[in-house]
This record gives sequence, C-alpha cells and structure tokens, in this order.
Amino acid sequence: MAFELPNLPYDYDALTPYMSRETLEYHHDKHHQAYVTMGNKLAEEAGLADLSLEEIVKKSYGTNQPLFNNAGQHFNHLHFWNWLKKGGGGNKLPGKLEEAFASDLGGYDKFRADFIAAGTGQFGSGWAWVSVKNGKLEISKTPNGENPLVHGASPILGVDVWEHSYYIDYRNARPKYLEAFIDNLINWDYVLELYEKASA
Repeated sequence: MAFELPNLPYDYDALTPYMSRETLEYHHDKHHQAYVTMGNKLAEEAGLADLSLEEIVKKSYGTNQPLFNNAGQHFNHLHFWNWLKKGGGGNKLPGKLEEAFASDLGGYDKFRADFIAAGTGQFGSGWAWVSVKNGKLEISKTPNGENPLVHGASPILGVDVWEHSYYIDYRNARPKYLEAFIDNLINWDYVLELYEKASA
C-alpha cells in the first residue's frame, strides 16, 4: 500500500498562536513528505509495498531500520495531524475517556503532569504516548520514530517531541510546547475514536 501525504484537516493558520503556519508548513509539507517519499522507496526495495502501513511498521522493526524509521514516522504523523485541532485541549474529556483516565492514569491532572514529564524526559528526538495495552491505558515515551505498536500496544494519543515540531514557535522550551499541546490543541474526539477501536 503506497504511503501518501494527507492534506492537513485544518488550515495552516488554524492552530495559531500555539502552532504557527510556518511550523505546519515545514513539519507537514517538508518533514512528513520526506518520510512518505523515502518510505515508499524503501518498502518497494524490501518487497513489502503491498502490506498495510501497520504491517510494514511491525515487520521492519529490528530488521530494516531505515524502512522502520520512515514507516514509523509516517504512521505517527498520520495520527498526529488528527490529534490537533483549533480550540482543543483542556480537561473537558468525553465521558468514557474521563472514566478511563481516572481509573488507569489517576485522573486528568496526573495524566497532564505525567505526559509532560514523559515528553520532556525523552532525550533527543522522539514521542510521548497514551496507549491501550492489555486493556488499560498507559503513558510511555519512545525514541525517534518508534511507537507503541511495536510494543504490543495501541496508541490513542501521541505528541511529537522532535525539535522540528516546536523549535520555530518555542525555541528550546519543550515543556512550554507540551503544555500548549495539552491545554489548547488535543482533539479529544479523535482520541476517543481510537480508544473505542482499541478497546473493542
């Protein structure tokens, strides 16, 4: 299945002042496009081009690092754009999510602190995640393009902490970017959709 760069589900100016047009143009149009282009080339070379993206991610993990890097990042970004929305974030979680966050993650405030800590504590490039694993929510962090899929979990929320995702807007203040992401950008409806799929 050929990788394709999707259009953003909102205008390039929609997320200001928390994420600028310039950041989205670089991050989506340049970085994500590069993962798509290289991922297609490497999947073809590896004879895996007919598999689904999830299968390519899992098959290339630990066996074909260049392909895994690009396929993993493509998978991560397909979701990342949908985890963002204008007027998002904050503690108004849909009922089912609120219950799960309370029982598995200690409630919204503890989730917020632990998620920021995971993202801040990821040395160098990577991601922080909320995933469903063995029927429960967990917070984790991964290096580079790695994601919970390869650890037997289903990600329902992720934040990109590669410098290209925040440096234009926040310089080296990664915690401020993570606070803005949680307080103002998360598309909780999309998180709920993934949670329901993962819990089915």
